[in-house]
Amino acid sequence: MELPNGIPDSDTFRRVFERAEPAELAGSLNAWLRGGGRNAGIDGKTICGSRSRNQSARHVVSAWVADNRIALGELAVDEKSNEIAAIPELPDLMDVAGDIAAIDAMGCQKEIAAKIREKEADCVLALKGSQKTLREDVSDYFDWIEKERPKSEICDIWKSKPEKGHGRIETREIIVASAHWPEQKDDWPDIAAIMRCRRTREIDGIKTASVRHFISSFETTAENFGEIICGHWSIENQLHWVLDVVFREDGARAKKDNSPLNMNILRKIAIPVLKKISLGRLSVRKKMMKAARDPLFLLRLLFEK
Repeated sequence: MELPNGIPDSDTFRRVFERAEPAELAGSLNAWLRGGGRNAGIDGKTICGSRSRNQSARHVVSAWVADNRIALGELAVDEKSNEIAAIPELPDLMDVAGDIAAIDAMGCQKEIAAKIREKEADCVLALKGSQKTLREDVSDYFDWIEKERPKSEICDIWKSKPEKGHGRIETREIIVASAHWPEQKDDWPDIAAIMRCRRTREIDGIKTASVRHFISSFETTAENFGEIICGHWSIENQLHWVLDVVFREDGARAKKDNSPLNMNILRKIAIPVLKKISLGRLSVRKKMMKAARDPLFLLRLLFEK
């Protein structure tokens, strides 16, 4: 790019970010990572810093691939309550054929599952209050399995090794069964497997346990489901936490027009760029500072494969 008048000033960049269409900019993200077989977690985050006198805070629903630490795409909604309506539209923005979408309980809707399957992708959906009857049926079934251990019911069980970090020890146990019995099978024709995930945490010698249930449009091993579920949880600490703490998104001053959404997209592009090069124990924040001061390091981040 030729710049006969020199590098544009900050006002020029500001006007570009205000006027650029977020959907078009987000489309370039998906071009970074094509081909099937990805495990993508879908979840929403409110950009608190985008709130102004005349505008409520913008809420963004993102598809996040934990293995590559890259956002496949995002869709902005006005309120967190509109997240359910946004999720079915997200696959239209991406090439998701052959992928696996893991979605939290808010997105456990028949219409969402049908849309993902229509796009030739699979889904793993968390069960909670939004599907109370189905969740209770799945929970009762696994309670019976764990108590009676019937030989007629074939289940796959996997338990993770203890994981230590942040002052706690955590283990996960996954139990998977074929979905050949739920009464809701007519309403959920794509259910192929059901599963229970039990997380046990030990902090300062005190153990706590939590249990969650999931449905899936495909069957695989308990260990593989464990990796998919863990990958979905990573959207909180690998994406949302990084945006909040490292990039300080909630304190950002860009509020006008499309600026908050476009800056959110650019931050998501920056995450895998900063993560791909390891410099000892240099944190992401310090890499950002080094790139701002060292043009050669910036070029290395942008162009080194």
